[in-house]
Amino acid sequence: MIQKIDAKKMVVTGDYAAAYGALLCDVDVVAAYPITPQTIIVEEFSTFVNDGITDAEFIMVESEHSAMSACIAAQAAGARTFTATSSQGLALMHEMLSIASALRLPIVMPVVNRTVAAPIGIWCEYNDTMPQRDSGWLQMSCEDNQEVLDMIIMAYKMGEHKDVLLPVMPALDAFILSHTVEPVDAPSSDEVLDFISHYKPHAILDPDNPMAIGTFTPPEYIQELRYQHHVAMNNARKVIKDVTKEFAQKFGRDYHGLIEAYKCDDAEVVLITMGTVTGTARDIVDEMRAKGKKVGLIKLRFYRPFPIEEIRKIAENVDAIGVYDRSISYGTGGPMFIETKNALYGMEKPVVNFLAGLGGRDVVKGDVEKMFEILLKAKEGEAKEEIYWINTRGVSI
Repeated sequence: MIQKIDAKKMVVTGDYAAAYGALLCDVDVVAAYPITPQTIIVEEFSTFVNDGITDAEFIMVESEHSAMSACIAAQAAGARTFTATSSQGLALMHEMLSIASALRLPIVMPVVNRTVAAPIGIWCEYNDTMPQRDSGWLQMSCEDNQEVLDMIIMAYKMGEHKDVLLPVMPALDAFILSHTVEPVDAPSSDEVLDFISHYKPHAILDPDNPMAIGTFTPPEYIQELRYQHHVAMNNARKVIKDVTKEFAQKFGRDYHGLIEAYKCDDAEVVLITMGTVTGTARDIVDEMRAKGKKVGLIKLRFYRPFPIEEIRKIAENVDAIGVYDRSISYGTGGPMFIETKNALYGMEKPVVNFLAGLGGRDVVKGDVEKMFEILLKAKEGEAKEEIYWINTRGVSI
Protein backbone atom coordinates (compact mmCIF):
# COMPACT_ATOMS: atom_id res chain seq x y z
CA MET A 1 0.00 0.00 0.00
CA ILE A 2 1.05 3.60 -0.51
CA GLN A 3 0.70 6.62 1.73
CA LYS A 4 -1.98 9.08 0.73
CA ILE A 5 -0.50 11.48 -1.84
CA ASP A 6 -2.16 14.77 -2.76
CA ALA A 7 -2.49 16.06 -6.31
CA LYS A 8 0.32 18.43 -7.27
CA LYS A 9 2.14 20.16 -10.08
CA MET A 10 5.69 18.96 -10.71
CA VAL A 11 8.55 19.79 -13.05
CA VAL A 12 10.11 16.40 -13.68
CA THR A 13 11.86 14.19 -16.21
CA GLY A 14 10.00 11.60 -18.24
CA ASP A 15 11.72 8.86 -16.25
CA TYR A 16 10.47 10.36 -12.98
CA ALA A 17 6.98 10.69 -14.46
CA ALA A 18 6.99 6.96 -15.31
CA ALA A 19 8.11 5.98 -11.81
CA TYR A 20 5.62 8.34 -10.18
CA GLY A 21 2.80 6.96 -12.31
CA ALA A 22 3.58 3.46 -11.07
CA LEU A 23 3.68 4.76 -7.49
CA LEU A 24 0.21 6.30 -7.85
CA CYS A 25 -1.07 2.96 -9.18
CA ASP A 26 -0.02 1.29 -5.90
CA VAL A 27 2.07 -1.43 -7.50
CA ASP A 28 3.00 -4.37 -5.31
CA VAL A 29 6.25 -5.58 -6.91
CA VAL A 30 8.95 -3.74 -8.88
CA ALA A 31 11.78 -5.65 -10.55
CA ALA A 32 14.82 -3.47 -11.23
CA TYR A 33 17.86 -3.72 -13.46
CA PRO A 34 19.72 -0.65 -14.77
CA ILE A 35 20.31 0.40 -18.35
CA THR A 36 20.84 3.90 -19.72
CA PRO A 37 18.62 5.89 -20.24
CA GLN A 38 16.00 3.95 -18.25
CA THR A 39 17.91 3.55 -14.99
CA ILE A 40 16.39 6.66 -13.41
CA ILE A 41 12.92 5.07 -13.52
CA VAL A 42 13.76 2.21 -11.16
CA GLU A 43 16.15 4.39 -9.15
CA GLU A 44 13.39 6.90 -8.46
CA PHE A 45 11.03 4.13 -7.42
CA SER A 46 13.65 2.79 -5.02
CA THR A 47 13.59 6.17 -3.25
CA PHE A 48 9.82 5.90 -2.83
CA VAL A 49 10.36 2.56 -1.12
CA ASN A 50 13.30 3.84 0.96
CA ASP A 51 11.29 6.87 2.11
CA GLY A 52 8.39 4.69 3.20
CA ILE A 53 5.92 6.17 0.71
CA THR A 54 5.12 2.65 -0.49
CA ASP A 55 5.66 -0.82 0.91
CA ALA A 56 6.07 -2.31 -2.57
CA GLU A 57 8.56 -5.17 -2.85
CA PHE A 58 11.61 -3.83 -4.71
CA ILE A 59 13.59 -6.69 -6.25
CA MET A 60 17.10 -6.07 -7.60
CA VAL A 61 17.83 -8.75 -10.16
CA GLU A 62 20.88 -9.79 -12.19
CA SER A 63 19.53 -9.08 -15.70
CA GLU A 64 16.58 -7.79 -17.67
CA HIS A 65 15.63 -11.40 -18.43
CA SER A 66 15.35 -11.97 -14.69
CA ALA A 67 13.41 -8.72 -14.22
CA MET A 68 10.67 -9.91 -16.53
CA SER A 69 10.79 -13.40 -15.00
CA ALA A 70 10.24 -11.89 -11.55
CA CYS A 71 7.31 -9.82 -12.80
CA ILE A 72 5.73 -12.86 -14.45
CA ALA A 73 5.95 -14.88 -11.22
CA ALA A 74 4.67 -12.05 -9.04
CA GLN A 75 1.81 -11.13 -11.38
CA ALA A 76 0.74 -14.77 -11.61
CA ALA A 77 0.66 -14.87 -7.81
CA GLY A 78 -1.76 -11.92 -7.74
CA ALA A 79 0.53 -8.88 -7.50
CA ARG A 80 0.35 -5.70 -9.62
CA THR A 81 3.86 -5.42 -11.07
CA PHE A 82 6.11 -2.90 -12.77
CA THR A 83 9.52 -2.83 -14.40
CA ALA A 84 11.30 -0.77 -17.05
CA THR A 85 14.03 -1.25 -19.63
CA SER A 86 15.59 -0.03 -22.85
CA SER A 87 17.45 -1.15 -25.97
CA GLN A 88 19.64 -4.22 -25.40
CA GLY A 89 17.82 -4.87 -22.14
CA LEU A 90 14.54 -5.25 -24.00
CA ALA A 91 16.25 -7.54 -26.49
CA LEU A 92 17.51 -9.71 -23.64
CA MET A 93 13.95 -9.89 -22.29
CA HIS A 94 12.56 -11.08 -25.62
CA GLU A 95 12.21 -14.72 -24.54
CA MET A 96 10.05 -13.74 -21.57
CA LEU A 97 7.87 -11.14 -23.31
CA SER A 98 5.80 -13.74 -25.16
CA ILE A 99 5.41 -15.74 -21.95
CA ALA A 100 4.02 -12.73 -20.09
CA SER A 101 1.47 -12.03 -22.82
CA ALA A 102 0.50 -15.65 -23.49
CA LEU A 103 -0.14 -16.15 -19.77
CA ARG A 104 -2.37 -13.05 -19.99
CA LEU A 105 -0.51 -11.15 -17.28
CA PRO A 106 -1.13 -7.35 -17.40
CA ILE A 107 2.39 -6.25 -16.45
CA VAL A 108 3.23 -2.62 -17.24
CA MET A 109 6.74 -1.89 -18.48
CA PRO A 110 7.80 1.52 -19.83
CA VAL A 111 10.59 1.31 -22.39
CA VAL A 112 12.89 4.25 -23.04
CA ASN A 113 13.51 3.99 -26.78
CA ARG A 114 17.23 3.74 -27.46
CA THR A 115 19.53 2.66 -30.28
CA VAL A 116 20.21 -1.07 -30.49
CA ALA A 117 23.86 -2.00 -30.97
CA ALA A 118 25.95 -2.23 -33.05
CA PRO A 119 27.39 0.36 -33.06
CA ILE A 120 26.72 1.24 -29.44
CA GLY A 121 24.54 4.32 -29.02
CA ILE A 122 22.45 5.58 -26.14
CA TRP A 123 20.21 7.99 -28.04
CA CYS A 124 16.66 7.73 -29.33
CA GLU A 125 15.67 5.13 -31.91
CA TYR A 126 12.68 2.79 -32.14
CA ASN A 127 14.53 -0.29 -33.28
CA ASP A 128 14.28 -1.70 -29.76
CA THR A 129 10.47 -1.76 -29.37
CA MET A 130 9.50 -2.32 -33.00
CA PRO A 131 10.94 -5.87 -33.17
CA GLN A 132 8.71 -6.75 -30.20
CA ARG A 133 5.50 -5.92 -32.07
CA ASP A 134 4.55 -9.59 -32.41
CA SER A 135 5.22 -10.47 -28.78
CA GLY A 136 1.56 -9.90 -27.87
CA TRP A 137 1.93 -6.71 -25.78
CA LEU A 138 -0.06 -3.52 -26.15
CA GLN A 139 2.43 -0.89 -27.34
CA MET A 140 2.00 2.88 -27.04
CA SER A 141 4.22 5.90 -27.63
CA CYS A 142 4.32 9.15 -25.63
CA GLU A 143 4.87 12.68 -26.91
CA ASP A 144 5.64 14.48 -23.64
CA ASN A 145 6.17 13.86 -19.94
CA GLN A 146 2.54 14.52 -19.02
CA GLU A 147 1.56 11.78 -21.43
CA VAL A 148 4.13 9.45 -19.86
CA LEU A 149 2.52 9.82 -16.42
CA ASP A 150 -1.01 9.53 -17.76
CA MET A 151 -0.27 6.55 -19.99
CA ILE A 152 1.27 4.58 -17.11
CA ILE A 153 -1.97 5.07 -15.19
CA MET A 154 -4.18 4.17 -18.15
CA ALA A 155 -1.96 1.20 -19.04
CA TYR A 156 -2.99 -0.60 -15.86
CA LYS A 157 -6.69 -0.01 -16.49
CA MET A 158 -6.39 -1.15 -20.12
CA GLY A 159 -4.24 -4.20 -19.51
CA GLU A 160 -6.22 -5.41 -16.49
CA HIS A 161 -9.58 -5.16 -18.26
CA LYS A 162 -11.29 -8.57 -18.30
CA ASP A 163 -11.62 -8.48 -22.09
CA VAL A 164 -7.90 -7.74 -22.58
CA LEU A 165 -5.64 -9.17 -19.84
CA LEU A 166 -2.45 -8.32 -21.69
CA PRO A 167 0.82 -6.61 -20.70
CA VAL A 168 1.41 -3.03 -21.78
CA MET A 169 4.55 -1.32 -23.05
CA PRO A 170 4.45 2.52 -22.95
CA ALA A 171 7.45 3.99 -24.79
CA LEU A 172 9.22 7.32 -24.34
CA ASP A 173 12.05 8.86 -26.33
CA ALA A 174 15.54 8.58 -24.85
CA PHE A 175 16.84 11.85 -23.38
CA ILE A 176 14.30 13.98 -25.29
CA LEU A 177 11.82 12.88 -22.62
CA SER A 178 13.66 10.59 -20.23
CA HIS A 179 16.13 13.22 -19.01
CA THR A 180 14.37 16.49 -19.90
CA VAL A 181 12.17 18.23 -17.32
CA GLU A 182 8.68 19.44 -18.16
CA PRO A 183 5.66 20.58 -16.12
CA VAL A 184 3.39 17.69 -15.17
CA ASP A 185 0.05 17.69 -13.37
CA ALA A 186 -0.09 14.67 -11.08
CA PRO A 187 -3.43 13.51 -9.66
CA SER A 188 -3.79 12.31 -6.09
CA SER A 189 -3.32 8.68 -5.16
CA ASP A 190 -7.00 8.48 -4.15
CA GLU A 191 -8.08 9.76 -7.57
CA VAL A 192 -5.88 7.25 -9.39
CA LEU A 193 -6.97 4.27 -7.31
CA ASP A 194 -10.59 5.30 -7.76
CA PHE A 195 -9.93 5.32 -11.52
CA ILE A 196 -8.07 2.00 -11.86
CA SER A 197 -9.22 0.24 -8.65
CA HIS A 198 -7.09 -2.33 -6.84
CA TYR A 199 -5.82 -5.26 -8.88
CA LYS A 200 -8.20 -8.20 -9.07
CA PRO A 201 -6.38 -11.08 -10.79
CA HIS A 202 -8.33 -13.22 -13.22
CA ALA A 203 -6.47 -16.34 -12.12
CA ILE A 204 -3.96 -16.76 -9.33
CA LEU A 205 -1.31 -19.25 -8.27
CA ASP A 206 -2.38 -20.37 -4.81
CA PRO A 207 -0.88 -23.29 -2.82
CA ASP A 208 -4.32 -23.93 -1.32
CA ASN A 209 -5.89 -24.18 -4.76
CA PRO A 210 -3.16 -25.61 -7.01
CA MET A 211 -3.11 -24.95 -10.73
CA ALA A 212 -0.55 -25.09 -13.53
CA ILE A 213 0.01 -22.39 -16.15
CA GLY A 214 2.15 -22.34 -19.25
CA THR A 215 2.89 -26.03 -19.09
CA PHE A 216 3.73 -28.34 -21.98
CA THR A 217 0.73 -28.27 -24.34
CA PRO A 218 0.13 -30.45 -27.44
CA PRO A 219 -0.90 -29.02 -30.84
CA GLU A 220 -4.54 -29.88 -30.15
CA TYR A 221 -4.86 -26.77 -27.95
CA ILE A 222 -2.20 -24.17 -28.78
CA GLN A 223 -3.88 -22.78 -31.90
CA GLU A 224 -7.02 -21.93 -29.90
CA LEU A 225 -4.87 -20.10 -27.34
CA ARG A 226 -3.30 -18.05 -30.13
CA TYR A 227 -6.78 -17.20 -31.38
CA GLN A 228 -7.89 -16.08 -27.91
CA HIS A 229 -4.79 -13.90 -27.66
CA HIS A 230 -5.61 -12.36 -31.04
CA VAL A 231 -9.18 -11.65 -29.92
CA ALA A 232 -7.89 -9.99 -26.75
CA MET A 233 -5.68 -7.67 -28.80
CA ASN A 234 -8.64 -6.73 -30.96
CA ASN A 235 -10.77 -6.22 -27.84
CA ALA A 236 -8.18 -3.72 -26.67
CA ARG A 237 -9.26 -1.29 -29.41
CA LYS A 238 -12.59 -0.59 -27.74
CA VAL A 239 -11.12 -0.73 -24.24
CA ILE A 240 -8.48 1.88 -25.18
CA LYS A 241 -11.16 4.23 -26.51
CA ASP A 242 -13.31 3.74 -23.42
CA VAL A 243 -10.42 4.22 -20.99
CA THR A 244 -9.12 7.39 -22.65
CA LYS A 245 -12.66 8.80 -22.67
CA GLU A 246 -13.13 7.98 -18.99
CA PHE A 247 -9.71 9.46 -18.20
CA ALA A 248 -10.67 12.69 -19.97
CA GLN A 249 -13.88 12.94 -17.98
CA LYS A 250 -12.09 12.41 -14.67
CA PHE A 251 -8.82 14.27 -15.20
CA GLY A 252 -9.57 16.69 -18.05
CA ARG A 253 -6.93 15.41 -20.49
CA ASP A 254 -8.27 13.72 -23.62
CA TYR A 255 -5.98 11.28 -25.46
CA HIS A 256 -8.52 10.41 -28.19
CA GLY A 257 -8.08 6.64 -28.25
CA LEU A 258 -5.54 5.03 -30.58
CA ILE A 259 -4.68 8.11 -32.66
CA GLU A 260 -4.98 11.88 -32.54
CA ALA A 261 -5.88 13.65 -35.79
CA TYR A 262 -4.77 17.25 -36.28
CA LYS A 263 -6.28 19.39 -39.03
CA CYS A 264 -7.16 16.35 -41.14
CA ASP A 265 -10.76 17.28 -41.98
CA ASP A 266 -9.92 19.11 -45.21
CA ALA A 267 -6.31 17.97 -45.64
CA GLU A 268 -4.99 16.98 -49.04
CA VAL A 269 -1.98 15.19 -47.55
CA VAL A 270 -1.32 13.86 -44.05
CA LEU A 271 1.81 12.76 -42.22
CA ILE A 272 1.74 9.98 -39.62
CA THR A 273 4.16 10.47 -36.73
CA MET A 274 4.88 8.89 -33.36
CA GLY A 275 6.67 10.16 -30.26
CA THR A 276 8.29 13.54 -29.73
CA VAL A 277 8.61 14.46 -33.41
CA THR A 278 4.85 14.98 -33.32
CA GLY A 279 5.20 18.35 -31.60
CA THR A 280 7.56 19.61 -34.30
CA ALA A 281 5.25 18.28 -37.01
CA ARG A 282 2.26 20.03 -35.44
CA ASP A 283 4.10 23.37 -35.65
CA ILE A 284 4.94 22.75 -39.31
CA VAL A 285 1.30 21.97 -40.07
CA ASP A 286 0.32 25.33 -38.58
CA GLU A 287 3.00 27.16 -40.56
CA MET A 288 2.09 25.49 -43.85
CA ARG A 289 -1.61 26.05 -43.24
CA ALA A 290 -0.85 29.76 -42.83
CA LYS A 291 0.64 29.61 -46.34
CA GLY A 292 -2.53 28.04 -47.72
CA LYS A 293 -1.24 24.45 -47.95
CA LYS A 294 -3.79 21.87 -46.83
CA VAL A 295 -1.70 19.51 -44.75
CA GLY A 296 -2.66 17.43 -41.73
CA LEU A 297 -1.14 15.21 -39.07
CA ILE A 298 -1.97 11.85 -37.53
CA LYS A 299 -0.35 11.21 -34.17
CA LEU A 300 -0.08 7.45 -33.76
CA ARG A 301 -0.39 6.76 -30.06
CA PHE A 302 -0.80 2.96 -30.21
CA TYR A 303 1.31 0.71 -32.39
CA ARG A 304 -0.33 -2.44 -31.03
CA PRO A 305 -3.17 -2.79 -31.62
CA PHE A 306 -2.55 -0.92 -34.88
CA PRO A 307 -5.31 1.67 -35.64
CA ILE A 308 -6.35 0.26 -39.03
CA GLU A 309 -9.90 1.63 -39.14
CA GLU A 310 -8.93 5.09 -37.91
CA ILE A 311 -6.20 5.49 -40.53
CA ARG A 312 -8.37 4.19 -43.35
CA LYS A 313 -11.16 6.60 -42.46
CA ILE A 314 -8.82 9.59 -42.74
CA ALA A 315 -7.08 8.21 -45.83
CA GLU A 316 -10.38 8.05 -47.73
CA ASN A 317 -10.41 11.84 -48.03
CA VAL A 318 -6.75 12.66 -48.69
CA ASP A 319 -4.58 12.42 -51.80
CA ALA A 320 -1.31 11.19 -50.26
CA ILE A 321 -0.10 9.78 -46.95
CA GLY A 322 3.35 10.04 -45.44
CA VAL A 323 4.72 7.84 -42.66
CA TYR A 324 7.59 8.94 -40.45
CA ASP A 325 9.72 6.12 -39.02
CA ARG A 326 12.51 6.30 -36.46
CA SER A 327 13.39 2.69 -37.14
CA ILE A 328 14.13 0.50 -40.14
CA SER A 329 13.11 -2.96 -41.31
CA TYR A 330 16.18 -3.52 -43.47
CA GLY A 331 15.51 -3.88 -47.16
CA THR A 332 11.82 -2.97 -46.84
CA GLY A 333 11.32 0.36 -45.06
CA GLY A 334 10.11 1.54 -41.69
CA PRO A 335 7.86 -0.73 -39.59
CA MET A 336 5.13 1.92 -39.34
CA PHE A 337 5.28 2.33 -43.12
CA ILE A 338 4.80 -1.40 -43.59
CA GLU A 339 1.85 -1.44 -41.18
CA THR A 340 0.27 1.59 -42.85
CA LYS A 341 0.53 0.09 -46.33
CA ASN A 342 -1.13 -3.04 -44.99
CA ALA A 343 -3.89 -0.97 -43.37
CA LEU A 344 -4.53 0.84 -46.66
CA TYR A 345 -4.57 -2.29 -48.82
CA GLY A 346 -6.90 -1.82 -51.77
CA MET A 347 -6.87 1.98 -51.57
CA GLU A 348 -5.22 3.71 -54.52
CA LYS A 349 -3.28 6.25 -52.49
CA PRO A 350 0.43 7.08 -52.69
CA VAL A 351 2.09 6.13 -49.39
CA VAL A 352 5.54 7.61 -48.81
CA ASN A 353 8.01 6.58 -46.11
CA PHE A 354 10.33 9.06 -44.38
CA LEU A 355 13.23 7.67 -42.37
CA ALA A 356 14.83 10.18 -40.01
CA GLY A 357 16.24 10.50 -36.51
CA LEU A 358 17.84 7.06 -36.45
CA GLY A 359 20.61 6.71 -33.90
CA GLY A 360 19.21 9.74 -32.07
CA ARG A 361 19.88 12.31 -34.78
CA ASP A 362 17.78 15.43 -34.26
CA VAL A 363 14.72 15.80 -36.48
CA VAL A 364 14.28 19.53 -36.97
CA LYS A 365 11.57 21.68 -38.50
CA GLY A 366 13.27 21.76 -41.88
CA ASP A 367 13.28 17.97 -42.00
CA VAL A 368 9.54 17.76 -41.35
CA GLU A 369 8.83 20.56 -43.82
CA LYS A 370 10.75 18.57 -46.45
CA MET A 371 8.49 15.58 -45.74
CA PHE A 372 5.38 17.63 -46.39
CA GLU A 373 6.86 19.14 -49.55
CA ILE A 374 7.52 15.64 -50.90
CA LEU A 375 3.97 14.61 -49.95
CA LEU A 376 2.53 17.52 -51.88
CA LYS A 377 4.53 16.36 -54.90
CA ALA A 378 3.28 12.80 -54.35
CA LYS A 379 -0.27 14.14 -54.49
CA GLU A 380 0.48 15.28 -58.03
CA GLY A 381 2.21 12.02 -58.91
CA GLU A 382 5.63 13.69 -58.89
CA ALA A 383 7.36 11.93 -56.01
CA LYS A 384 10.48 10.14 -57.26
CA GLU A 385 10.77 7.50 -54.54
CA GLU A 386 8.64 5.50 -52.15
CA ILE A 387 11.19 5.69 -49.31
CA TYR A 388 13.19 8.81 -48.44
CA TRP A 389 16.14 8.98 -46.05
CA ILE A 390 15.90 12.50 -44.65
CA ASN A 391 19.10 14.37 -43.72
CA THR A 392 21.33 11.37 -44.48
CA ARG A 393 24.90 11.74 -45.67
CA GLY A 394 25.44 10.43 -49.19
CA VAL A 395 21.70 10.36 -49.97
CA SER A 396 20.31 13.07 -52.22
CA ILE A 397 16.62 13.95 -52.38
